[in-house]
Amino acid sequence: MPPPMPVDDNIWNLNSSSDRQHTEAYGSTEIFDASNYTFPRQRIPLQMKDESKTPLVIVACGSFSPITYLHLRMFEMARDHVLENTDFEIMGGYFSPVSDFYQKQGLAEAKHRVRMCELAVENSSTWLMVDSWESLQTSYQRTAIVLDHFQHELNGADGEGGIKLKNGEYKPIKIMLLAGGDLVQSFAAPDVWATADLHHIIGKYGCLILERTGSDVYEFLLSHDVLYKHRRNVFVIKQLIYNDISSTKIRLFIRRGMSIKYLLPTAVIDYIYKQRLYAD
Repeated sequence: MPPPMPVDDNIWNLNSSSDRQHTEAYGSTEIFDASNYTFPRQRIPLQMKDESKTPLVIVACGSFSPITYLHLRMFEMARDHVLENTDFEIMGGYFSPVSDFYQKQGLAEAKHRVRMCELAVENSSTWLMVDSWESLQTSYQRTAIVLDHFQHELNGADGEGGIKLKNGEYKPIKIMLLAGGDLVQSFAAPDVWATADLHHIIGKYGCLILERTGSDVYEFLLSHDVLYKHRRNVFVIKQLIYNDISSTKIRLFIRRGMSIKYLLPTAVIDYIYKQRLYAD
C-alpha cells in the first residue's frame, strides 16, 4: 500500500507504516544502479569561513512535483534564520526527490522531478544542489534512511569525512531536515511515523521547521513528546512574507490550461510543457 498522503503535497514525503521496521543500524540495503549516480558536492566549500562554528547542510525530502518558488524560498528563509540565530555555518542545501515507489497521485516520473529541481537551482543558486539517490531507490525510503545517506556521504561511514580545517583535521558536518509546519503536525497522526524514526530524525539530526499559514508550530512543539524532548534540536522559522504556492494547485492550473507563470522558475515551466507533464 502507498504511504499516507501529507496535508499538502506541496512538500515532504511521509513514512509508510509498512516500511517502518526499526533496526539498530539505520543503513539502507536497497539496490540501485550506482553507475547512474554520483553524490553532488560541487557547491560544498572546501573550507569554512569561521572554523569556530558548526558546519551545516540542510536537506529537504519531498515529491517536488513540480518544484515551486516556495520550495526555493524555504531554503533562503532557513539560511536567514541560521545566520541570525545560530552558531552554524551553512555549507550547502539539498533537494532529495522521492522515488517513483512512493506511488502518490500527481507524481511525475522521478527522472522528470529530479531534472526540474536541477533546472530550478542551476543558475539561481550558489549553494543549493539536487541529490538523486533517493529517487533511484527500488522502494520507498523512510526519511531517517535518507538522512543517514547524507551522513554517510558527507561525513563518511566511520566519521572520517566532513570539512577540512586549516590544521588538517576534519570537522563533522551537521545535517538537518528542512520541513513545513504541516508535515511536522503529521508527527502526531497515528500510523504515519514510527516513534523510533522520529527520535532518530529529530534527536540525531535536527529539524528546521517553516511556519505555515494556519499552523501553530510552537503549541505543537510543546504538546508533542518527541519534539519537546529534542526541542533544542528544533528550529522554528517564521514566515515574514507568507507564500502558499502549492504543487497540487500548479498541477490543477496546468490541467485547466491556466497560467503558471511567476509561480515557478521559467526553466521548469518550459520543461513541463516540453515534456507534456501534468496535462492529463
